[in-house]
Amino acid sequence: QVQLVESGGGLVQAGGSLRLSCAASGTIFSITTMRWHRQAPGKQRELVATITSGGYTNYVDSVKGRFTISRDNAKNTVYLQMNSLKPEDTGVYYCNLWSPTARRSSWGQGTQVTVSS
Repeated sequence: QVQLVESGGGLVQAGGSLRLSCAASGTIFSITTMRWHRQAPGKQRELVATITSGGYTNYVDSVKGRFTISRDNAKNTVYLQMNSLKPEDTGVYYCNLWSPTARRSSWGQGTQVTVSS
């Protein structure tokens, strides 16, 4: 069974940085597509960043140039480096894993990010 454990959230001032981590177990991590989503209070969950098994990355326009998604297959971990944070980046950040073998999507429990102005 796939398990995802996020960490690294917290409270930061605008302009600051945070690095989120998501450790995966129970799957062949290297062949998965990993995504970070976020959900702000009162809003729908949105896709923030994607990284494929081949290292292709994609970002929502609002975070381009500020956020970087990366993965370490040796550690079964995906990261989201968030720089120049803005109050509108506040929300719960969720890690998502897509397994092409199981053809299933799995979610972490989420980690809170709060950016104060």
